[in-house]
Amino acid sequence: MQDDQSQRTGSRSAASPPAGFRLLPGRFDRAMQQALLEEIRAVVAAAPLFTPVMPRTGTPFSVRMTNCGPLGWVSDRTGYRYQPEHPVTGQPWPAMPQRLLDLWQELAPDAPPPEACLVNFYAPKARMGLHQDKDEATFEAPVVSVSLGATALFRLGGRSRKDPTRSFRLASGDVLVLGGEARLAHHGVDRLLPGTSTLVRDDGRINLTLRRVTPG
Repeated sequence: MQDDQSQRTGSRSAASPPAGFRLLPGRFDRAMQQALLEEIRAVVAAAPLFTPVMPRTGTPFSVRMTNCGPLGWVSDRTGYRYQPEHPVTGQPWPAMPQRLLDLWQELAPDAPPPEACLVNFYAPKARMGLHQDKDEATFEAPVVSVSLGATALFRLGGRSRKDPTRSFRLASGDVLVLGGEARLAHHGVDRLLPGTSTLVRDDGRINLTLRRVTPG
């Protein structure tokens, strides 16, 4: 795995990833990816994708998103937050697929169960700016992320936005863990690599991010 991971990285500096960062290339094989994709399609059928906007400015994100689990992350002009219902339909979020709960139990056995799974859909030109996951009331549990579809150029820094960054290629089936010191590391998606999706149509990418929101 170490050799595979080193081939996936392209450092913008000599900085090493912060402690608590884990990249598990190919954690989901093709059959598991296809099964998970079908489960996410069922989630989207129950909780349609929506386009969040930035607080204050109302600038739309380049990704569309939805959620599953007891809570869902949303962003609008009033700010970032978690809430138990879809912002458009007003309906509760659908349940989280069991295979994601099993993954969490495997990778974070001492943490309480995840409460939110953010589903981000990236079209070929979409990106995600450098940010921290810090809207939760607790940071003790890790963030666990699953990639499906097109390969993303993922950038990871440190707790300060000024810290050096490092780039990683996240391919379909890869799992990423940000725990410990890495839990509040800045991270983002610079771009998708064209022609790399054989799972999600039209060269799209789906990213699933599991988070614990409240103290256990």
